[in-house]
Amino acid sequence: MSHDTWLHRLALPGARLLAHTPVTPNQVTTARLVLGLAATGLFALGPAWNVAAGLTYLASMILDRMDGVLARLTGRSTPWGHKYDLAVDAVCDAVVFMGIGWGLRDGPLGEGAVWMGMVAGLAVAAVFWLVFRMEAIAGARSAELGSMAGFDPDDGLLAVPLAAFLDWTQPLLIAAAAVAPLFTAFMFWKFRAGPGRA
Repeated sequence: MSHDTWLHRLALPGARLLAHTPVTPNQVTTARLVLGLAATGLFALGPAWNVAAGLTYLASMILDRMDGVLARLTGRSTPWGHKYDLAVDAVCDAVVFMGIGWGLRDGPLGEGAVWMGMVAGLAVAAVFWLVFRMEAIAGARSAELGSMAGFDPDDGLLAVPLAAFLDWTQPLLIAAAAVAPLFTAFMFWKFRAGPGRA
């Protein structure tokens, strides 16, 4: 992941404020986890809660960038903190699709929405498992894909709050259930090819 995406720039002022306080990067990561789980719960309540869920998830994404920015500003980057950050990302980014699926179960997709949420969520979790494995073999950040125009691949999750604001969670869920397994297959191929050779 790049450290100079639009979301990093958005997180920078907050990180600069926190740099002069006792707040640690891992505490920011924990706040990200709390907000990510809260967003999942709000999505699970159904489409009437989409805007609140989208705002909560967006705040969670900003905190996800803020923890790393704060760690670099204060010289508190650690291997454990990096792993904790990845683990929290895996949980938040996987379960949010499960929450969306559960919240849409009374709509046109019926129980299929729950299964789509599971497929998307498990595929996202599998991507993070592959990242952990690649980093265990080749070192931290060896699984990065780079950024383009100020966006990282995981910034694609900005589609979650955007879909929530526009009431497009059903098309998002359908797309995620189709695309997330394909991205998992790509990451598996990258893993097999070896870091830096895919």
